Amino acid sequence: MTLPRPYIILLNGVGSVGKSSIAKALQERVSNPLMHVQMDAFLEMLPKSLQKHSTTFTYSQIARDGTYEVVIGEGSVGKQLLHGMRCAVRAMAEAGLNLVVDDVLMGGDDPGFEEYRTLLSPFSFRTVGVLAKLETLEHREKSRGDRLHGLARWQFPRVHAGATYDLTVYSDDLSPTEIANKIVQVFDL
Repeated sequence: MTLPRPYIILLNGVGSVGKSSIAKALQERVSNPLMHVQMDAFLEMLPKSLQKHSTTFTYSQIARDGTYEVVIGEGSVGKQLLHGMRCAVRAMAEAGLNLVVDDVLMGGDDPGFEEYRTLLSPFSFRTVGVLAKLETLEHREKSRGDRLHGLARWQFPRVHAGATYDLTVYSDDLSPTEIANKIVQVFDL
């Protein structure tokens, strides 16, 4: 499945699943320059006063079944920001750059999937679902120290629900380098 250039690989998965580590390993593995586009970098563009705000994104901790989940709400400016990210990905591809994008889309019905497919239809666009067991995700979430505890638990049943991918990988079974090698092999990069 050789990809003509430029190509875009979308890594979709729950926070703390290892998308950024996989993207970095993939950058080291391919011979052509590969730009890493992180959703987190776009979220960090928000002014501090809007990091947690009803117009951007809200994070509410709720108790459920003896544990906590962090529910994410998305406001109008948050939607604009994510649309802008997808448009930026297209602009970078139009400039001739190969890209690996790490994002958190909420299942196959997330409008972001369709927007990516529409915007990136002139290019070689492939999707990779990055999965892990909930226990693995929660362990990583706690050990990172920069994540809201309960975010993985809330995202876990939602992120891959109804989504179809060109490739699915499991980060609790494979290292980022092994996953990068698999992506290179499957997509003939």
